[in-house]
Amino acid sequence: MDIDSFWELIEECRRQAQSPDERLAWLRGELSRRPLTEVVQFQVRLDEVTHEAFTWDLWAAADRIFGGWCSDDGFCYFGLWMVGLGRGAIARAVADPDALADTPEIQRLVGSPREMWNDDDWPGWKSLDYVAMEAYGVLTGVDDDCGDAFYEAVGAERADGHGRSEPLGERWNVRSEEEAARKLPRLSTVFSLRPLER
Repeated sequence: MDIDSFWELIEECRRQAQSPDERLAWLRGELSRRPLTEVVQFQVRLDEVTHEAFTWDLWAAADRIFGGWCSDDGFCYFGLWMVGLGRGAIARAVADPDALADTPEIQRLVGSPREMWNDDDWPGWKSLDYVAMEAYGVLTGVDDDCGDAFYEAVGAERADGHGRSEPLGERWNVRSEEEAARKLPRLSTVFSLRPLER
């Protein structure tokens, strides 16, 4: 599965289902009908795409959306969620993180308190990172304990190891309103920060 085939599958998933759970079910079913090598390559492509989005500027955008509190795991799940937005949306976000303000998925959240965001709207998609492994388990008949074999196959398929351990670019303080207004003007306007805990 090359990168174009990966994105075709993601885009078709978006057309076939609405909620994250429905999309996962569709993807799992689709991957479960493919050869094992394609299932492994899906995970490799997913890892490549999320590594491209592994930047301090996008982390700052996620931080702003989440009110100034985006954890390591939260940013990982945010990157997976961006994949679900589609190829064009994630490419625009990598080039200009403030472009996330234009996505319908983010616009739906504007003006709504974060504690009112439901699971389907929350900008995180942790389960996407496991769908290929689940399909691999279905295909091998080892549903509950295929993780080691799956990740070994993924590692063997990777061209360049595991990617960067640190985000690309320069870290900056999204809590600096002046800097945030300069680097993320639209997101800073529509998403306020939570007060610092004392």
